[in-house]
Amino acid sequence: MSEGTSMVMESSENGTDLSQDDTGTIVEMPEATILSQQTSVNLVPFIGQRFISQDAAYEFYCSFAKQCGFSIRRHRTRGKDGVGRGVTRRDFTCHRGGYPQMKLSDDLKMQRNRKSSRCGCRAYMRIVKRADFNVSEWRVTAFSNIHNHELLKANEVCLLPAYSTITPDDKARICMFAKAGMSVRQMLRLMELEKGVKLGCLPFTEIDVRNLLQSFRNVNRDNDPIDLIAMCKKLKDEDPNFQYDFRLDGHNRLEHIAWTYASSVQLYETFGDAVVFDTTHRLDSYDMLLGVWVGVDNHGKTSFFGCVLLRDENIQSFSWGLKTFRGFMKGKAPQTLLTDQNMWLKEAIAIELPETKHAFSICHIISKFSDWFSVLLGSRYDEWKSDFYRLYSLEQLEDFEEEWREMMDKYGLHDNKHIISLYALRMFWALPFLRLYFFAGLTSLCQSETINAFIQRILSAQSQLDRFVEQVAEIVEFNDRAGSKQKMPRKPQKVCLKTGSPIESHAATVLTPYAFGKLQEELLLAPQYASFVVDEGCFEVKHHTQMDGGCKVIWILCEEQISCSCRHFEFSGILCRHVLRVLSTNNCFHIPNQYLPSRWCMNSSPSTNPSRNAMREHSEKIQLLESMTSRLIAESIETEERLDVACEQTAMVLSRIKDLPRSTKTANDIVYNCPSDLVLPEVEDTDGIVQSFTMETSHEPLTSVKLKDRRPRDGIDMTRKRRHFSGSCCGQFEHDSSDCPIMGVDNLNGDALGYM
Repeated sequence: MSEGTSMVMESSENGTDLSQDDTGTIVEMPEATILSQQTSVNLVPFIGQRFISQDAAYEFYCSFAKQCGFSIRRHRTRGKDGVGRGVTRRDFTCHRGGYPQMKLSDDLKMQRNRKSSRCGCRAYMRIVKRADFNVSEWRVTAFSNIHNHELLKANEVCLLPAYSTITPDDKARICMFAKAGMSVRQMLRLMELEKGVKLGCLPFTEIDVRNLLQSFRNVNRDNDPIDLIAMCKKLKDEDPNFQYDFRLDGHNRLEHIAWTYASSVQLYETFGDAVVFDTTHRLDSYDMLLGVWVGVDNHGKTSFFGCVLLRDENIQSFSWGLKTFRGFMKGKAPQTLLTDQNMWLKEAIAIELPETKHAFSICHIISKFSDWFSVLLGSRYDEWKSDFYRLYSLEQLEDFEEEWREMMDKYGLHDNKHIISLYALRMFWALPFLRLYFFAGLTSLCQSETINAFIQRILSAQSQLDRFVEQVAEIVEFNDRAGSKQKMPRKPQKVCLKTGSPIESHAATVLTPYAFGKLQEELLLAPQYASFVVDEGCFEVKHHTQMDGGCKVIWILCEEQISCSCRHFEFSGILCRHVLRVLSTNNCFHIPNQYLPSRWCMNSSPSTNPSRNAMREHSEKIQLLESMTSRLIAESIETEERLDVACEQTAMVLSRIKDLPRSTKTANDIVYNCPSDLVLPEVEDTDGIVQSFTMETSHEPLTSVKLKDRRPRDGIDMTRKRRHFSGSCCGQFEHDSSDCPIMGVDNLNGDALGYM
């Protein structure tokens, strides 16, 4: 490529340039009319370049564009969120790409249109989603740096709207200056002196600052915090199981507030073993940190547990939020907790949740790699990143330590501050240190993207603070309804068995489709491994291509206990391919009950979750009862008359069971007659062999289907009016929320709660 010509690159896998459909109307131009500029940027996008997310690719291309003298915009996508694999392709184009479209008014008359900057520029970068090293990545498949317009100089490009951004720290400074009575010009001059930049070289202009101050004035900061507490009070009156707590500072202003819903508390009882606490977002209009507690249910769907708004980002604020959340959940702490790499939050968790295993989300760490290492490593960056993924996914601590030293030597990173910090905190992010703890798949990048999408929906509800709690409730209710559709009893469906293994058939009767799919992945890989007897009850399992190494499986047959050195079951709750290989090799045709965790089972429900001991003791009869229940529901939902009869008869059976005395007999002392004509759903394997077993199970008590409308409603209004709230609302005034002067006022006003 000559010095006076920009470059155009296109991936061979696409085979097409930016089409007319992609950019609007494109007019071919001779190369002589194309104006271009050589860039001094060290990093130029190239075919095959990889990014961890769309946002990372956007930030990189944005930095490149800024140094070249133009800005970019998101233009075209392929695929839709929530359908299939989601968005699989994204185009970023020059801000002057395409042509403006004339607007028509309602009476079909042409409207006056402002002059547009679009001139059909064809500069763009295309990224496509790929899976590499079991991690989804975005790769550059097309790049063009041809412009048909003049590129701006360094002192001009900062004036483009895309780069006129004000950071949260600068917003806080501007707000403080405004309270001190400074003029906008004084603010700008002072910030130029603080940052050591030339006059007029801030990344924002006077107009941007004035617009920001106007947006602050439009926010009713005096009344919104009062209305927020009033909204929580109203929801508490309507639903006694709704929980919230708040804290006032020394000036009687709202400092922190946290809340959760009744459905969230029920979900937490069953699925609160592994939790994500996301604190990476803020409500900019109110300058408050937003913290969201979420998890994953037995169907792999995001479960909402609670929300918190914090005024400050420090140990005291995080400690208050964690303590309040634990109080909402009846003192139950999660087994594992995933957060971003926040040192204040890390210290607060160590104080408030000492028994919880704290870990850092890997997606937040690797999203920073491009900034940390791309310039330092240059062309070796992709190779280093693949080595890092391999290190991250290792199974043994010794292998990690040894290969980490080799990586440092290979790339000369001994003195790099980011590498030193990562190694010092390796117990919080590296899988070899986390495999002993149950994370329910929350460490995967795919699950992180799902949770982030859910949180983005919550952020979209921040228009008014007083309506925020109610709008979040609507989002949570919609999410719960979407998840409950998978749990509703349906007609028996055929499930494809891919291996024909009895273990696979057994698992399909117990696990949810989500968990069964995870186990099925391990079953498909198990035949690739060889099993060798090392000692009595000890096996060595390794891939057929491996000469050395492998995993050690210990199987105590008399106690039906089996474990693997890879710790996959302890980490995910799903048996690994090594254990499955040993079981199948030694003629074991079912999975022991203790290795089918109740949180992944179809009968796992927030409202009804039998104890594990009872499940183990009466497992066969419970499975039979589940099969009968599934068949009962399948037959009953055919007509309204059948459903009414089933509800009435089931209610009578439940009433009769409750009247029977409780027995301490064991399972061997109870005689149970199995009906011989029980028909179960059909399952078809890949060979066309039809097998029968139960696939669907009810997730709610049968009496809740139709009998809810028949319950007497006397006394409900009185119950709803009762409020019970425990815990301190503000330490400054030595009272709690039950007798708080703010809570006791029905008509809250600006005098009751100070300026926020």
